[in-house]
Amino acid sequence: MSISDARLAQIAARFAEIEARLASGTLEGKDFIAASRDYAELEPVAKAAGAVASMRGELASLAALNEPGSDPEMRELAEEELARIRADLPRAEHALAIAMLPRDAADSRSAMLEVRAGTGGDEAALFAADLLRMYERFSAEQGWRFEMVSANASDIGGFKEAVAEISGNGVFARLKFESGVHRVQRVPVTESGGRIHTSAATVAVLPEPDEVDVAIEDRDLKIDVYRASGAGGQHVNTTDSAVRITHLPTGTVVTCQDGRSQHKNKEKAMAVLRARLFEAQRDAAQGAEAEARRAMVGSGDRSERIRTYNFPQGRVTDHRINLTLHRLPEILEGPGLGELIDALTAEDQAKRLAALGE
Repeated sequence: MSISDARLAQIAARFAEIEARLASGTLEGKDFIAASRDYAELEPVAKAAGAVASMRGELASLAALNEPGSDPEMRELAEEELARIRADLPRAEHALAIAMLPRDAADSRSAMLEVRAGTGGDEAALFAADLLRMYERFSAEQGWRFEMVSANASDIGGFKEAVAEISGNGVFARLKFESGVHRVQRVPVTESGGRIHTSAATVAVLPEPDEVDVAIEDRDLKIDVYRASGAGGQHVNTTDSAVRITHLPTGTVVTCQDGRSQHKNKEKAMAVLRARLFEAQRDAAQGAEAEARRAMVGSGDRSERIRTYNFPQGRVTDHRINLTLHRLPEILEGPGLGELIDALTAEDQAKRLAALGE
């Protein structure tokens, strides 16, 4: 995908215009917010375009120094520099093409993470807890804030289901390919015969909407409060602090009993409800685009098996891109997850670039 010099100049001019508007001090309120958002979105593109324009300019200048009849020493220096820039320019042009790919408007947002135990009983609940810790540790490494919204614990320390809010810039962009079925193969702690079992947990990553993105009418909500209870009788509340919210038009049900305060639980439940309704709106609006997304590295559908964690062999395999890493402990500890996410992102970018070139 070659980008013309005229297009590079157009990007530079547009970025300079936005920069001047922000520096003028005349923008207020919504206009300032809109200009700031435009600046943040265009800045990486403008930097990549500037690097390409600079390299192309240097090539032209060096080519003139390399003309027959030029000073031999200057020609030798020019040839060395020409070789370096010619090697670097394709990488810079590729980086620019990536920066110019159409972006998901939700990429910069925070996200709601939902993890649920699937097939496998207690072992699936323990694996769900392992996944939740993996994302918590990865979030800490990224400098994001990880806050539990609700959790339904199992009797032996796992989670039947858990919801967390991950706040930070670009959370959804980094985690959106984590949605789907995660499978584990290992000997459960409850297995006395040493046999390997296969269990599963589902993960959903939903972009967190602003309140203006999703209009929820009070009349569309059925709110129930009840007494929360924990696994094995622990953390049993003596007040009706747990909250269940049903969105009547869609039948979406959200519960939250993690906090001691009914008000806080209602706030958290509403945040999860907004995220689920927002994702449903996005899927409906994207239509054909959603079909195209399924052809990339998976739809993010919770029924789609995306990854296997094999403990006896110490490996993790992502089935969408046929990538196997023999670094299971490091991945579950958080830091190693970044390599998987980078590979998924690169595959998505490569396929979208190829689609643009067709």
